[in-house]
Amino acid sequence: MTRILYIEDDRDIGSWTSGDLAKRGYEVTWRTSGEHAGELAQEADLVILDVMLPGLDGFTIGQRLKKQQPDLPILVLSARTAVDDKLQGLNFADDYMTKPFHPEELAARIQVLLRRGPQRDEQTLMLEHLRILLPGGQITDTRTGEEILLSGKQFQIFMYLLRHPGRVLTKEQIYEAVWGEPYLDGDKTLNVHIRYLREKIEADPSQPAIIQTVRGIGFRVRP
Repeated sequence: MTRILYIEDDRDIGSWTSGDLAKRGYEVTWRTSGEHAGELAQEADLVILDVMLPGLDGFTIGQRLKKQQPDLPILVLSARTAVDDKLQGLNFADDYMTKPFHPEELAARIQVLLRRGPQRDEQTLMLEHLRILLPGGQITDTRTGEEILLSGKQFQIFMYLLRHPGRVLTKEQIYEAVWGEPYLDGDKTLNVHIRYLREKIEADPSQPAIIQTVRGIGFRVRP
């Protein structure tokens, strides 16, 4: 599982963001200051860093982390939008994103950063004609060598199923894990996303071999 160190002193933003990232399958360590950031970053695959923090500011913390671990991706997530602030942040950070932000954009930028450089605990998962690089979730069609790009919800659904290989997951479980809200009986939203997902990853979407339907219950990814 991809480990994210998230440093944000605003408790509302921190709680909401860390909860959203956890639902997307990340292991999040959230701290409200940069205290012990150097130690915590040694166990992280990516760092999300606010700038305006109590004690040492995010710029100082980020510079120290990058010097300590040059290959560690750092994403600055700040309300400071001035060009000078962005330039200062990008002296050490791999990306700079301003608040307010949409969680889908944050998730997309995280995926991009995880794909760029060397990844720890790297694992290649093979499913039919798919090669899936974990923890970043890069999906390649081995028949063509091309990367398969999924939308935010498609990616979340697929990653959630992959974390439970062979296990039959109900529509309620999948919907509530991905959307974070109660499933309403008869809602076709999940089915629509599964259909589009199959069109991208299955060799024959009409006879799916990767995401299997268990009639009357839900779906599973074969082990």
